[in-house]
Amino acid sequence: MAPEVDKRVWSKVQNVVVSANIFAKLPLEKLAVILDNSDYTPETFPGLIYKVKDEELSFKKASFLLFSSGRVICAGTKSVKAAKDAVKHVVEDLKDVGIEITKKPKIVVQNMVASGSVGGRLNLNEIVFLFDNTEYEPEQFPGLVYKLKGEDQLQNITFLLFGTGKIVIAGAKSEKQIKDSVKFLRKQLIDVGELDE
Repeated sequence: MAPEVDKRVWSKVQNVVVSANIFAKLPLEKLAVILDNSDYTPETFPGLIYKVKDEELSFKKASFLLFSSGRVICAGTKSVKAAKDAVKHVVEDLKDVGIEITKKPKIVVQNMVASGSVGGRLNLNEIVFLFDNTEYEPEQFPGLVYKLKGEDQLQNITFLLFGTGKIVIAGAKSEKQIKDSVKFLRKQLIDVGELDE
C-alpha cells in the first residue's frame, strides 16, 4: 500500500528565471524602435526590457531582458517548459525583425521560486534559536529567512517561513529540488519538535 500523502504539505512553482545565450549580437537601439512592448533606457540599465503580450500563450506573463551580447534573461513563467517556450518565441520574434540567429539557444535555469506549506503552524520565535543561518525581525517583516548551508543538492535554497506554516522557497533549479527541500525542511522541523508528524 502506498504511503498516505499529507495534503497539508505542498509546493507550487510561482516563477522560473532562465538565462539563454542566443549566439547573436543584438542592436538594442534598433530593437527598441521595432519591437512593441519594449523599453530601452541605457542611461539607467544596459538591457532592453521586452514583454510578450499574447493571452493565448502559456507564458503570457513572461518578461525578458535582452543584452547586446546575445544574452537573454526570462522571468515570469511557472514552469521550465514554459520558460523554454518563451525563449524560443523571443528568438522567433527577433528573427522576424531581421536578426540572424542560426544556433539553438543555450538555456540554463537560474532560479525557481515556489510557495508551499510544511503542514502545521510554526513558532518562529523558537525556530530562530534552533536553526543556524536564520534571520527574523518580526517588526520589519513577518517571515523568518532560513538559508540551507552544507546540504549538497539543496545548499542554495532559501526559505521564508511564516507562523501559519506557509513557506516560500527560492534558489532551486528544478521542481525536484523544490519538493526535496520541503521534505528536508519538514523533517528538520519535526526533529527539533517544532512540527508534529
